[in-house]
Amino acid sequence: MKLDTQLQGLREAGEHAARLERLGLDGAFTFEGPREVFTPLVLAAQRTQLDLYTNAAIALPRNPIQLAHQAWDLQELSEGRFALGLASQVRGHIERRYGSTFHPPVARIRELVAVLRAIFDCWQNGTRLNFQGEYYEHTLMPPLFNPGPQEAGPPPIWLGGLGPKMIEMAATVGDGLLVMPFCTERFLTDHTLIAVDRGLTASGRDRSEFSLICESIICCGRTEEELEVARAGTRMLLAFYGSTPAYRAVLEAHGWGDLQLELNALVRENRWVAMDALIEDEMLETLAICGSPSEVAAELVRRFEPVAARVGFYFPYAIDDECIEELVDAVRSLSAST
Repeated sequence: MKLDTQLQGLREAGEHAARLERLGLDGAFTFEGPREVFTPLVLAAQRTQLDLYTNAAIALPRNPIQLAHQAWDLQELSEGRFALGLASQVRGHIERRYGSTFHPPVARIRELVAVLRAIFDCWQNGTRLNFQGEYYEHTLMPPLFNPGPQEAGPPPIWLGGLGPKMIEMAATVGDGLLVMPFCTERFLTDHTLIAVDRGLTASGRDRSEFSLICESIICCGRTEEELEVARAGTRMLLAFYGSTPAYRAVLEAHGWGDLQLELNALVRENRWVAMDALIEDEMLETLAICGSPSEVAAELVRRFEPVAARVGFYFPYAIDDECIEELVDAVRSLSAST
């Protein structure tokens, strides 16, 4: 089980990646926030031997050719250590923030994977590009615009998903599933993995041919002071995620569905500070993995080692490098002993 965490910043992304590598992490990922997701990985690829991936690039507003070029360049620059992670986002963001088309998300992303593979096949193997689908049409690839084959071959395509239809599709056509961080052990077992198995059955594959990348919200500290900082940051993130209608299914798995409505009402009133108080201790400890480095490590190994190829640490607060290193070392020690 490989261990990753988010890459921070822009100008400092290369140095941050180098620090993460020194701390013993296997990989780093970017996510769609205030920065574009590909540029920091360029800097990280030049400074480290970390595995790198987008977690996840928002797929629907992006053009397949542009996505293909960005992924191809990062795969070549990293010498085969890049994975293209894609996700749909929710309707409000796609239509109102990106000004793009959302519906139908599952079918559109399924076709996007197919067209990306057609483009990659053209570049790697010289196959004529002739993709004509319902949502995308790509039939022109002059030699001037073809980057040509690379030794590492095309990057894998990992898809993010929360709902059963998106997860099943990801396991049918993708190389891996990016499990969203707002997830619990119960939801992972009773919903996510069941949908994964349906998709793998449809594609005629088993779990060994498909990567499960579980991102987990970590609330970790070595002292009570560090834990208080971690709890505050984690509550803020959980409240933000919990306000989103798309994540209600996770809350409903624990009988907390009405919390989404309460949080969403506070968002509409712009009362962001009041939201954190609605995340009770039981919710915090169910939706995040909490405790000292050794306690968090034990839970990570117990929960994810049987199913996940990788685990991505999500720290929604400032955490010391020494705490991260202690957590990584503890996971390695426990994993080696099992």
